[in-house]
Amino acid sequence: MKTIFFSKFYITVLVFIIMSISSCNNTNNKNFKNEVQKFLDAYNLEFQKLLTANNEAQWKLNTMIIEGDTVTSKKASDAAEKYADFTGSKANIEKATNFLKSKDKLDAIQIKQLETILFLAGANPETVKDIVKKKIKAETDQVGLLYGFKYVINGKEVTTNNIDEILRISNKLDDRLTAWTTSKEVGKTLKNGLENLRNLRNQSVQPLGYKDFFAYQASEYGMTSEEIMQSCNDMINEVWPLYRELHTWARYELAAKYKQEVPEYLPAHWLPNRWGQDWTAMINSSGINLDEKLKEKNAEWIVKQGEEFYKSLGFSPLPASFYEKSSLYPLPADAKYKKNNHASAWHIDNDKDVRSLMSVEPNTDWWGTVLHELGHIYYYISYSNKDVPLILRGGANRAYHEAMGSLIGLAALQKPFLQNFGLIDKNAKSNDTINMLKESLDFIVHIPWGAGVMTAFEHDIYSKNISINQFNKTWWDYVKKYQGIVPPNERGEEYCDAATKTHINDDAAQYYDYSMSNVLLFQFHDYISNKILKQDPHNTNYWGSKETGKFLQNIMYSGASVDWREHLKKNLGSDMSAKPMIDYFEPLLVYLKRVNKGRKYTLPNKL
Repeated sequence: MKTIFFSKFYITVLVFIIMSISSCNNTNNKNFKNEVQKFLDAYNLEFQKLLTANNEAQWKLNTMIIEGDTVTSKKASDAAEKYADFTGSKANIEKATNFLKSKDKLDAIQIKQLETILFLAGANPETVKDIVKKKIKAETDQVGLLYGFKYVINGKEVTTNNIDEILRISNKLDDRLTAWTTSKEVGKTLKNGLENLRNLRNQSVQPLGYKDFFAYQASEYGMTSEEIMQSCNDMINEVWPLYRELHTWARYELAAKYKQEVPEYLPAHWLPNRWGQDWTAMINSSGINLDEKLKEKNAEWIVKQGEEFYKSLGFSPLPASFYEKSSLYPLPADAKYKKNNHASAWHIDNDKDVRSLMSVEPNTDWWGTVLHELGHIYYYISYSNKDVPLILRGGANRAYHEAMGSLIGLAALQKPFLQNFGLIDKNAKSNDTINMLKESLDFIVHIPWGAGVMTAFEHDIYSKNISINQFNKTWWDYVKKYQGIVPPNERGEEYCDAATKTHINDDAAQYYDYSMSNVLLFQFHDYISNKILKQDPHNTNYWGSKETGKFLQNIMYSGASVDWREHLKKNLGSDMSAKPMIDYFEPLLVYLKRVNKGRKYTLPNKL
């Protein structure tokens, strides 16, 4: 009995000790989590302050470009430097690294923030502050050169919108050649700057263990450079049978249009886009001239109708500040300054200040672009909520953002949607195959360009460190390989045609986002069409569908606070897959094979 008594006594003491230790551990864990949270709260607060100042300075740099103005660029460089100093500070890197050593004691949202802090630090580590400072100045200078460039045709200054219009509608090859050649002149002024930026970007990320800048950008997806390249190759191979048919069709179509012999490869100036990334202007869906209908409206009408569409889905009206602070329309002809003509959406403070930079005109291109850019804006608004910390207010991955915008861009050009806006008569008949062809000239044509040319070139620039004397040759080798496009004349190394694409300069080494977004948007569209609207994916009208709006808001709400793969599977029930895209265009593939029967194919069966 005595032994039993002591056994019970010792067991009781042991249980008490264990409970005490557990209670102590719980207290220690709670204290540790509180310590981490205090750090994160302080970081987010300072991050927002510096981000806002940086974005405001960049906004002015892009919306008011004055020749000889060094004050604006100096302010932009200073703001960017302060932002870089904070995000790349040694103290923040050390704290985040040490906290993550005990990540098992933290909440998932805390871990995600700490990992994001380290990713942000990767671009601007304090340990190479001099390099970071040089990089910031180089980026600012490059933007100034790009958007301040004077394009001149026949002695008269023109805008990129003017050049794009010539390439979109002119049937005169001489005029097209002049416009295309003029669009590439800016590359000469950017070539040395691109080499310098390549070196500085690589040197800035290497201290935190990244092999190069391309690898750094890939890591945000949780992927290696090799995995990104493989993913891109997979996307190209999946769409290649259809792209090969489109390429063959385009060669014969354009040769007939310009009354020329059918070329082996597509001359770059024959296509309706400066880079051959979008061929949609080659055809007019069902013979309906949407441009004529839109010219009866005006640019302001397009923007307002875009907002009305999102409101019909259950989204809130845009904040008044959006219209007050955005730059939505082309500058007056007598303006004393220029602006960036590339459409973009801005989240100035990662909270309520949302803006768009556009040059909207009443045409088909801007109709789709406006709805696309407002998709970004509403994504910003959706994840700016109490559950998403400031530094996690971004897309679930970078491609998600483009997918949201491009999804609406697709829906905005389908017949029932256009009928809803009175842009197509309610009783108008349409050729759904031709509609699908037009869509493919955007979404399919873009993948060999985005996942192929742009990604391969930037991989070679950053990961292979190719010589500046190989820039233009490398560029055109990939253009021919992936797009089947060739320049209209010899393009020597005095040119840098790659640098004429804005992303090469100011949004580097992540252009595959757009190709991934095309894959994702067809997954989203397939789900909305079949599971929500119960409509043919080729003929949908999202207008007024609150259930569609709820689905989109569920995807948007979490921002980057979730794992993108898990988020996709939770909302769609599948991993990222190009199958919905291939299924969507299957009828077109059958049609084009029939049209191209007997024609000569010049692209290989497989890459």
